[in-house]
Amino acid sequence: MTVAIIEDDRLLNQALDIALRKGGYSTLCIYSKSEAHNAVSDRADLLLIDIRLPDGDGISLYRDLRKKWKIPAIFLTARDEEADMLAAFDEGAEDYVVKPFSMKVLLKRIETVLKRSSEDRKITYRDLTLYIDRKQALVSEQPIVLTAREYQLLEYLMMNQGRVLTKENILEKIWGLDGQFVVDNAVSVTINRLRKKIEQGSGKPEYIKNVFGLGYRMGE
Repeated sequence: MTVAIIEDDRLLNQALDIALRKGGYSTLCIYSKSEAHNAVSDRADLLLIDIRLPDGDGISLYRDLRKKWKIPAIFLTARDEEADMLAAFDEGAEDYVVKPFSMKVLLKRIETVLKRSSEDRKITYRDLTLYIDRKQALVSEQPIVLTAREYQLLEYLMMNQGRVLTKENILEKIWGLDGQFVVDNAVSVTINRLRKKIEQGSGKPEYIKNVFGLGYRMGE
């Protein structure tokens, strides 16, 4: 599990990093709102967000990030103010911790949030549903059988709904280092297989759209 620490206080960021890594987590240390926009990705399982960042507030940052990824968040703040708490929860925060706090208590809260989110972690598009931890795909609540590569590609498309993904993006993400050795039409062949399985279960075409000269997109 990877926790992104978005905290501008470098000593606290370092202390959180050490405590989380000792607790068995991977970490991503971030110090500003602008850095978070570039550094946070779908590999983060949880966000720890300081509500007051040097270049903006953590609540608006989380609002922006949630448009791309459904990642749970715990907010950190030095101010125990009801308005801040309510605003954080309105944006979908899982928890809210006032500084100073016990690292042991924070770790227990993180464990609880991750357990709760993993039990129901899913992505949806129309009548497609992916249960991420189970690696299961359903169309109209009926499971469909996908190869590992097909599932990875579908998950990548659904996690980036509305974004055009180039062939190069897909090769790098799904085939990794082997992407440079695969045949040129590997992406289009896999996309076509995936389309057939999705459309066969739903009867609705155009789940994955070709964007002429650019790549593929799922969603508007």
